[in-house]
Amino acid sequence: MSRALDLASSFAVSVVRAGGGMSVGDLGRRPQRLLELYEFEACPFCRKVREALSILDLDVLVKPCPKGGTRFRPELVQRGGKAQFPYLVDPNAELETYESDDIVRHLFARYGHGAVPASLSIAPLYLATSALASLCRPLSGVRARPSHVPAQPLELWSFEASPYCRLVREALCTLEIPYVLHNVAKGSPKRDAFVARAGKMQVPYLFDPNTGREMYESADIVAYLDATYALDGAQGVPGGAPAAGASERVSA
Repeated sequence: MSRALDLASSFAVSVVRAGGGMSVGDLGRRPQRLLELYEFEACPFCRKVREALSILDLDVLVKPCPKGGTRFRPELVQRGGKAQFPYLVDPNAELETYESDDIVRHLFARYGHGAVPASLSIAPLYLATSALASLCRPLSGVRARPSHVPAQPLELWSFEASPYCRLVREALCTLEIPYVLHNVAKGSPKRDAFVARAGKMQVPYLFDPNTGREMYESADIVAYLDATYALDGAQGVPGGAPAAGASERVSA
């Protein structure tokens, strides 16, 4: 898929979901231990949980489980008993559970102020828009590609509604690369710390502790992931060379 078509279809997903996960809502207590999420990017039920995490400004260790994946799917089956997604592990509440609605209710009850936003709680509305959103990118973030296993999870600063961040999450998903997702949607109290670290408010922003690389620009990040971890050759950029990305600055 060309870069222009990639961006257009990713923007379409955000439009169809009316910017779900664009801004932070009312926040409650903060987890002391990192949440874990087994999911894959193209799954509409996983999207619901990612939107909730973005609204609640929660960080999470993502263990990608694309179709055909061999890294975390077997781990989930052993842990939960079946390959069903999403699956949340909250060590702060000693909770492990399937079902997106159950997960979302738990997140808002424990880390928000109880009420789930209408965009996530009205089932017919969510299912219709999320299914349409998935149709905008039907083959992206779905199937696993052979890859090297990183020694440590990567880190990604992102928020759910960003079309540029979506392209990076899809690449991480198909390569089955575990990563800590730092949500920094509009209104996030973590933005100041992010700017102090990175120098500006622009996402996606990737840090790879295995190589020491830190970078902006979705095209550059996807090319880097292909060149560093893919075993079947670079998918997005010939030769895996970094490509110049479009402007991806995010307003505060």
